[in-house]
Amino acid sequence: MTPQSAVPDPDVPDPDVPDITRDVAARRVASWRRTAVDPAGLRISAVAITVVRRRGGHGVWLLKRPDTMRNHPGQFALPGGRVDPGEDAVAAAVRELHEETGITAGPESVLGLLDDYRTRSGYRITPVVCWLDADPVLTPNPAEVAETHFIPFGDLLAPARFVSIPESDRPVIQLPIADDLVHAPTAAVLYQFAEVVLRDRRTRVDHLEQPPFAWS
Repeated sequence: MTPQSAVPDPDVPDPDVPDITRDVAARRVASWRRTAVDPAGLRISAVAITVVRRRGGHGVWLLKRPDTMRNHPGQFALPGGRVDPGEDAVAAAVRELHEETGITAGPESVLGLLDDYRTRSGYRITPVVCWLDADPVLTPNPAEVAETHFIPFGDLLAPARFVSIPESDRPVIQLPIADDLVHAPTAAVLYQFAEVVLRDRRTRVDHLEQPPFAWS
């Protein structure tokens, strides 16, 4: 069994977290005028921001990759991967979500897309927002998932950190979640989800930098 982060007390909503329903989230995603990145020369991928409802409130699933993985070992990630020929971002995200966690998200679960994020390693990541309003059982694929963490909305709304590095003039984003610091690209995607869907703000994240260890 993979470790999971702490869950709020049973059936006790956090008073500091806004009561965001699926309908509210769907309206905010639908009204978002997203930015798409030209795919030329990039490897195309998609990730699933998967909202579930556990005891005490909503949150999203965050994964940590095994140290044995060839690409980005030991790093935090959202379920996702490369878009196969004949797929679009939505199809790829929900396929990878099922392959990595066992969660099935039907078309009715997909609210829409947030901004593409271009990584230093040559990927275009398209975030797909899925809202389940349930708590499906996880069956993590051990080849791709070392840990699973349920991140409540309240944790996503905690202040992000922005730091400077000598290698870039762009700010590096850090999210203090999962008892660690999560960096871009995952941090950038989750930060925009919190800004657009939870706070109803028009916030772009393409200027947010990755730490140098994630550049390759």
